[in-house]
Amino acid sequence: MRILITGGAGFLGSHLTEKLLNSGNEVLVVDNFFTGNKQNLIHLLSNPNLEVMRHDVTFPLYVEVNQIYNLACPASPVHYQYDPVQTTKTSVHGAINMLGLAKRTRARILQASTSEVYGDPEVHPQPESYWGRVNPIGIRSCYDEGKRCAETLFFDYYRQHQTDIKVVRIFNTYGPRMRLNDGRVIPAFMGQALRGEDLTIFGDGSQTRSFCYVDDEVEGIYRLLLSDYAYPVNIGNPNEISIKDFAEEIIKLTGTTQKVIYKDLPVNDPMQRQPNISLAKKLLNWEPKVGRAEGMKITYDYFKSLSEDELYKSEHKDFKKHIKN
Repeated sequence: MRILITGGAGFLGSHLTEKLLNSGNEVLVVDNFFTGNKQNLIHLLSNPNLEVMRHDVTFPLYVEVNQIYNLACPASPVHYQYDPVQTTKTSVHGAINMLGLAKRTRARILQASTSEVYGDPEVHPQPESYWGRVNPIGIRSCYDEGKRCAETLFFDYYRQHQTDIKVVRIFNTYGPRMRLNDGRVIPAFMGQALRGEDLTIFGDGSQTRSFCYVDDEVEGIYRLLLSDYAYPVNIGNPNEISIKDFAEEIIKLTGTTQKVIYKDLPVNDPMQRQPNISLAKKLLNWEPKVGRAEGMKITYDYFKSLSEDELYKSEHKDFKKHIKN
């Protein structure tokens, strides 16, 4: 099987690349390396079944493949708000270009959508049938509405052109190869603990998240692509925790003596996030296996292994050269 992964040099994409190569597939990774990193793939580069191409999905791509995983898009507010127009283009133009490729090659295509399509939800936990509560003009809208529009395009291609589609709604995922300074809570807390800084909570810490270990997430995505189901499926871990309680877990895990400090909550930050995974259980016989304590220990060990330079770098790279007008 010849498989294309857009965003394959990113955190999640690199783990998916590894799984597909281990299953004996030929994998073409396409990435513009805005947030993706070659280091995430370096241990795989000797594999003759891996090909890596620098390419931006906002431009058409002409290759021959059997399956497509469309993961390309910055997923952290720090990165997707850096150039919000480009973020929207990545979701929308990227979907159009990859769907066009799937239509031409008759490839099966999976869209990596997100729990952010539910916005700041009034239904809890969130089932796939929930339409969401998203601010269409806020600073998070470039990501949230871009992903919602991508889902629209996928289902229009499904109805109009009978394109073979899958849509996964990915909830908070963590594990090795996360970018340390991307602003999300897990690398933020762990980085602060390793640097001996106070742990920063935005808001009062009552907001909740549900964290899924990357191996579980990748397995769910993989099973969905192989299924016969065309409609969205939540893949995430329903074990919910408040950010305040999570900070205490990180303090205990890392042994830091620093305190927790509180700052104002960012605009439109969701107050609760928890997947209803009944459909994934029934359809894919999938549920997460790695508990939070086990997964966080593995992730912390990964961050501890980073060099001093990486640990204290405020940004992993300068993004200016990636901006497209």
